[in-house]
Amino acid sequence: MNTATARWQDWASFTLGLWLALSPWIVGDTEHESATGNAAFLGLALALGCHFEAAFDEEAPEWINLAAGMWLVIAPFVLGFSSVHVATVNSIAVGSLVAVLAASALSLDKEVGKWWHKRVGLIRR
Repeated sequence: MNTATARWQDWASFTLGLWLALSPWIVGDTEHESATGNAAFLGLALALGCHFEAAFDEEAPEWINLAAGMWLVIAPFVLGFSSVHVATVNSIAVGSLVAVLAASALSLDKEVGKWWHKRVGLIRR
């Protein structure tokens, strides 16, 4: 992967991770423990992972970010805080953005591109 090209995605995801980790206290919505715990834990993990990811030439962290983003989208429903509007919107919005950023960075990787075209080519036949 070209780290110079994907670096902006890493720093954008880092910023989203920091926001996610701090958001329950910033918006004053800490009543639901699973929403607060999920945001704090995953936000810190995402921020730290993205900080270190920006220094390496690997695509594996992008796959982890993609999975983390997808988890954040479904977390309100799995952890039972979908009735908490602010926490749900925050989780889905940050998760969607992180997943899109990870997919964008992965699309720049030539090996992932070769793998994708191979799979899509098999489906089209």
